[in-house]
Amino acid sequence: MTGDLAHGISYLRKGAGLLTHPALRLFVIVPLLINIVIFSSLLALGFNYVTDLIDWLLAKLPTWLAFLEWILWPLIVLSAALISGYLFTTVALLIASPFNGLLAEKAEELITGRPVDSIEGLGAALMMVPRGILRELAKLLYYLPRALVLLVVSVIPGVNAIAPVLWFLLSAHLMSITFLDYPMDNHRLKFADVVHASKQRTLSSLGFGGVVALCAGIPIVNFFVVPAAVVGATAYWCEELGPAHAR
Repeated sequence: MTGDLAHGISYLRKGAGLLTHPALRLFVIVPLLINIVIFSSLLALGFNYVTDLIDWLLAKLPTWLAFLEWILWPLIVLSAALISGYLFTTVALLIASPFNGLLAEKAEELITGRPVDSIEGLGAALMMVPRGILRELAKLLYYLPRALVLLVVSVIPGVNAIAPVLWFLLSAHLMSITFLDYPMDNHRLKFADVVHASKQRTLSSLGFGGVVALCAGIPIVNFFVVPAAVVGATAYWCEELGPAHAR
């Protein structure tokens, strides 16, 4: 596998560090406000659902395996956090996708010092709402069949012990392509190109997507994950995947 796991992880930190830059500050406000409203509204609902799910799964555990409860509890919580984090992030991205594209554009201009021939201004971003929603739906359609397979694995006794690891790898992959799509879409690249590019630098993509997935499942932190990940993915695109790095 190519890429650098630690370097991939560092892109989220780099993206977070650039959020307060004067050139980006204005373009961070709208996605950030949308995230706060969505995550805070769904947090209580998600917590209640996850608690009920954990109780139900543990009730299905045979008595002779009761000693495994202390192991399964954190694994189930981690899986639920990854799933809910991805779903909540997807909802936020559906609404804020045009603004995230604009943020990615300005971030790329800041990082490279070169203009990006893409959307300009909030008015143009609003005009891109229908296209942005269709792009987000394409990501969702990519995710759903893979998630359904893992849901089946998650309820098969014995096999479901590896389900949290598989959920994490899937979440890392999906978060990587989800956010890489913004800078790449600004260059009129197809979604299939985004998936291919992510796989070209597997370790970097898993590092970046993995840390985004983990942070998306942490309350309060997830408010800031989306704009930081958009900028971080843009840095990833510029430094490892852009035309200058094409092989």
